[in-house]
Amino acid sequence: MDQIEVPPYFLCPITLEIMKDPVTVSSGITYDRESIEKWLFSRNNSICPVTKQVVSDSELTPNITVRRLIQSWCVLHASHGVERHPTPKAPISKPQLLKIFKDAKSPQMRMKCLQRLKSIAFENQTNKRCMEKAGTAEFLASLIVNKTGEESEDLSELTRISDEALTILFHLQLSESGLKSLFKNNGYQLIESLTHIIQRGSYESRSYAVVILKSMFEVADDPSQLTILKPEFFVELVQILKDRNSQKASKSSLKILTIVCPWGRNKTKAVEAGAVSSLIDLLLETSEKRACEMMLMVLDFLCQCAEGRAELLKHSAGLAIVSKKILRVSQVASERGVAILYSISKFSATRAVVQEMLQIGAVRKLCIVLQVNCGTKTMQRAEAILKLHARSWKSSPCVPIDLLRLSI
Repeated sequence: MDQIEVPPYFLCPITLEIMKDPVTVSSGITYDRESIEKWLFSRNNSICPVTKQVVSDSELTPNITVRRLIQSWCVLHASHGVERHPTPKAPISKPQLLKIFKDAKSPQMRMKCLQRLKSIAFENQTNKRCMEKAGTAEFLASLIVNKTGEESEDLSELTRISDEALTILFHLQLSESGLKSLFKNNGYQLIESLTHIIQRGSYESRSYAVVILKSMFEVADDPSQLTILKPEFFVELVQILKDRNSQKASKSSLKILTIVCPWGRNKTKAVEAGAVSSLIDLLLETSEKRACEMMLMVLDFLCQCAEGRAELLKHSAGLAIVSKKILRVSQVASERGVAILYSISKFSATRAVVQEMLQIGAVRKLCIVLQVNCGTKTMQRAEAILKLHARSWKSSPCVPIDLLRLSI
């Protein structure tokens, strides 16, 4: 095989290997289906790797001519160890999917239909895109919220069906438009059902549910949709953080909190659910950059309300761990850490709090922030904190003399 010269147009431009299922995109370039699907869908790219043109249509057209040429070439060189690629299976069609949806209306057929859908989804990315366009996500959502359930049905069977539908929905990896449609058409009921799964579901189902919620919230257009969340929702998110069973689920929970906390009374709901103490405990044990950034971001939001600041100050390590993360993780983390100290200093600075900031080294850390490039806003906040309490910290050798003068 190494001694045979392979025609260049048989090779996928991405992998540089002989194509098994050549397909052409809207830019006119032919790729192997698996490679271009991974490029366009898994990595969320919309640019043709060769021409750098925008791929205006995600439809992949089978290049039958090139496929037959490759197959003929493989047969011709079989004596040199070249294996002929079989003709690829055609993607699932919309009529086939609609028939499965129709058959699933029968309770006796429902699980079998879901298993068929699962098998189809796992075959390739093209099937997933076809399933999304045919309305599979809405069909699965209806099963998760038990819209098709009947009172006579066994509760355990409904749970099995819901879990199977959730698994398929998770693996469909819906596009942004698909997620927006799912949220718009099933938002409140689906959130309620997924919250219930997080509360009582299996380890795997809980992980799937929180990741799907995260994906939907990321594309939410209307902030009012994020203000209807119940206190139980936040309790379950905090519980996932406490359990630490799945890194992916924990990061998804953190991401959700960063999205929803700025809206409505969500800050208070999160604080009442125990988010502040749980985040501080996690910060004490976490050194991973992105996780620390998200934790500090959520704490920053929560400290914008009195209840959040009170909870942070109640924790024996609250101020200390926030101060410690400044200048040790990233510029983003430093910005959030200083913002938290600013909220505390401006609105909750009792004499004991001001003294604690000096003792734990927060004052010294703020002085260092003024001397390094941490961003204009962060430096301004650090300076404002030092000015606010310069008299109380005048015994500290690190506080600039000019700040002491300005505070007089």
